[in-house]
Amino acid sequence: MLGAIAGDIIGSIYEHHNTTDWNFPLFGPGCRVTDDSVLTIAVADAILNGLPFGETIKAYYRRYPQAGYGKRFRDWGDSDSLEPYYSYGNGSAMRVSPAGWAGNDLPEVLKLAEQSAACTHNHPEGIQGAQAIAAVIYWARLGKPKSEIREGIIREFEYDLSATMADLKGMCIFDVTCEGSVPQAISAFLESDDFESAIRNAIVIGGDSDTLACMAGAMAEAFYGGLPATIAEPVWRYLDAPLRQVVEAFRGKFVK
Repeated sequence: MLGAIAGDIIGSIYEHHNTTDWNFPLFGPGCRVTDDSVLTIAVADAILNGLPFGETIKAYYRRYPQAGYGKRFRDWGDSDSLEPYYSYGNGSAMRVSPAGWAGNDLPEVLKLAEQSAACTHNHPEGIQGAQAIAAVIYWARLGKPKSEIREGIIREFEYDLSATMADLKGMCIFDVTCEGSVPQAISAFLESDDFESAIRNAIVIGGDSDTLACMAGAMAEAFYGGLPATIAEPVWRYLDAPLRQVVEAFRGKFVK
């Protein structure tokens, strides 16, 4: 999940100022923790401590209200209701990475992913997007090659992964749906050579850069066995003490 947080922080300054320069600075002025990281850590906290997903996610929103949430999520977070709002946005997929690490087998991973999504994103596409990202992380943990991961995503989730990075680079389409961003993030990971290139691939697609990089980073961390120190060390410094404590505890239990 540290890979998801890294992608979010690195991509945070490119979300509304897209770049097609593959050699962009990884940590520029203005980089910050956004809702992607806050809610990823909320999901980790819920799994780690056996807490209800909806209540935990809402509590984190209220603790970090200025992290850049979407309007429908803010309306839900500000309300007294825990009823989901049938979203198919990529908010479910951006926060799901802890489920990919915590499950002991694929059915458990998919169940955790569904539960973490459905408290807000109970539309079938919202759940599917979260499950797809979690499944990639699980398969990557097992050491499956990218060819098998690709086939598994196409078979299990019917996502179109035919677009190459040459096709995707510079699209700059701000599509925050699962259907319009999860396959792109998976392609950015599949065409990477290491963790850093996965992040760079995701960001140069454009559009919702921090979330694309968050999803790609989550998958790349599992596949490549972690983050390089040159990326991991700055990421830790962006997290305040309570967020860092949850990440450390989760990693200590689940990320081996």
